[in-house]
Amino acid sequence: MRVIARIATHGGPRSVPPMRLVIARCQVDYLGRLTAHLPMALRLLLVKADGSVSVHADGGAYKPLNWMSPPCTLAEQPGRWTVTNRAGEQLIIEIAEVVHDWRHELGADPGLVKDGVEAHLQALLAEHTAKLGPGFTLIRREYPTAIGPVDLLCRDADSVTVAVEIKRRATIDAVEQLTRYLELLNRDCLLAPVGGILAAQSIAPQARTLAEDRGIRCVVVDYDELRGMPSNDLRLF
Repeated sequence: MRVIARIATHGGPRSVPPMRLVIARCQVDYLGRLTAHLPMALRLLLVKADGSVSVHADGGAYKPLNWMSPPCTLAEQPGRWTVTNRAGEQLIIEIAEVVHDWRHELGADPGLVKDGVEAHLQALLAEHTAKLGPGFTLIRREYPTAIGPVDLLCRDADSVTVAVEIKRRATIDAVEQLTRYLELLNRDCLLAPVGGILAAQSIAPQARTLAEDRGIRCVVVDYDELRGMPSNDLRLF
């Protein structure tokens, strides 16, 4: 028997293999607080560098049929894998045939970068201020105040200063945030009167009601349109 993957106890060093993908004809038994059995079939066995082991079929999207989360130990014998966690629960994988066994070091992952975040919307609206209203011009992005920066500070066609708060999805909290900015900005005689716009890809009905009650205009922006791409919104015409 050889141990091929182990996650040490908290605070200790880790010794783990690279990502491993095995396509094998196998049966799987889970022994723990509950028991579960997967009969013999061709499946994907995924061993990740964090020590987790999961068993996948060709359906169910990303969800495994069974798995063991780290910290755990994977011990490999001919035709048999035994995965044991600290609670003593085990995943027993009986392997009748290995079709493919592939290992590769993936390296550090930079993490998910979401498209359409508020910073991107802010940059796009700064370039396309006409989306906020005819004659709008930009004074400054990230206009500093004592309670935080205003996303965009603009002037409308009548040279009135307008503070713009930008969200992906605007809620009541966004209205309250913009209200605080407006109260502070309107104390500055060089800027007052200062109007407000809440710009977002979507605006919650409660947020819209509260904003309109406070004299704040709501603008729904289309991220794809700002980027010059066809919108995914379904339209009749």
